[in-house]
Amino acid sequence: MCAWYAPRPDAPSPDAPSPGAPPETAGLGSDPAGRSPSYNRRDTLRLMAAAVAAAGLLRWPAARAAENDALAFGSGSLEGALSALGATLEPSPQIQLTVPDFVDNGSVVPVEVTSQISGPQTIFVLSEANPFPLVARFFVPEGTEPYVSTRIKVARSCNIYALVQADGRYYSAVKATTVTVGGCGNG
Repeated sequence: MCAWYAPRPDAPSPDAPSPGAPPETAGLGSDPAGRSPSYNRRDTLRLMAAAVAAAGLLRWPAARAAENDALAFGSGSLEGALSALGATLEPSPQIQLTVPDFVDNGSVVPVEVTSQISGPQTIFVLSEANPFPLVARFFVPEGTEPYVSTRIKVARSCNIYALVQADGRYYSAVKATTVTVGGCGNG
């Protein structure tokens, strides 16, 4: 309290119930003396966060996505990766996959994917001959151009796949590339 301000001696306390109010209407959660509990915003947020965490609402979607990622990226076969994603190869002329026909070094294979499919959510790049075929995943924010360009490692000559997820369906494009020296340690 400031030194220049002193409350009037006859002024009621802001925490006290109104003079004529019966004790049961003094406030919800009040103690017998009529004081209300002192919850501040920080305490309320902590309680809400604890309740949400206890219900598992914060962890469940992230845990499920991480589990699917581990299965898809850890799969040792093209079929296994597609199965973990819940995808099938449905060829689409609206996907343009650009990969060189011949590559001298499999450690740096340029790959470009452009999609004309409306509402793409994710673009995947897969290499069927790699020890782990799912090579990359790119999220496509709404309102952006569905185009990605990257460099990948390719074990040996094989097919490279572009997989585009849109509206719960998967569309694909495939292109063969010939590799002179493999990039995954087994030339």
